[in-house]
Amino acid sequence: MQEYLNTFISSIFMENMIFAYFLGMCSFLAVSKNVKTAMGLGIAVAFVLIVTLPINYLLENYILKSGALNWLGEQFDSVNLSFLSFIIFIAVLASVVQLLEMIMEKYTPALYNSLGIFLPLIAVNCAIMGGSLFMQQKGFSNVGVATIYGLGSGIGWLLAIVGMAAIREKLQYSDIPKPLKGLGMAFIITALMGFGFMSFSGIKI
Repeated sequence: MQEYLNTFISSIFMENMIFAYFLGMCSFLAVSKNVKTAMGLGIAVAFVLIVTLPINYLLENYILKSGALNWLGEQFDSVNLSFLSFIIFIAVLASVVQLLEMIMEKYTPALYNSLGIFLPLIAVNCAIMGGSLFMQQKGFSNVGVATIYGLGSGIGWLLAIVGMAAIREKLQYSDIPKPLKGLGMAFIITALMGFGFMSFSGIKI
C-alpha cells in the first residue's frame, strides 16, 4: 500500500509531467485558454494514460523485454524484443486515442468540436508517451503500480492545465502590458506554477 501511495503522490506533484519534465507543453499552452475545454482535454489525457500504461506494462514484461517470453518455454528465454517497445507503445497509444475520439464524437460532440485538432494530437502527446517510457525505466513491481502511476500522472496533467486555464480566464480582465499578452504571460504563469509544484519535493513520503 505504501508503494501505491508514494507512486500516486509523486506522479501528481514531485514528478508532474508538465512542471517537472515539460512534457505535453504544446497542447498545455494551446488549450489552456478556457476551463471547460482544458478540463475536457485533461480528462482525455488522464484516461489515455490510465489505459495505456497497464497495457504497455504487460506487453513490456510478458512479451518485449529479454526473457519475457519464458512462459512459452525454456527455448524462448533468450528472446529479446525490447527493440520493438517504442513502436509497440505508440501503436497502443494511437489505438486508445482513436477509440476515445470515436466515443467523444458520439457522446460529447460539443467538446469534440471545441478540442478540434488537439484531440487526435493526444496520440503524439509526449506526456503520454513519456509515461510509458518512464514506466519502462522505473521497472515497477507490478501492473497495479503502473496503473497508479498512470492515474497520478493523468491527474497531475489535468491539475496543471485546468489551473492554467483558470488563471488565464481571470487575466482577461487584467491590465497586462501589450508585449506580455498571450504566450508571454502564459510562460510566466507556467514558471510560477512550476515553482509552486516544486515546493512539494520537500515532502517526505
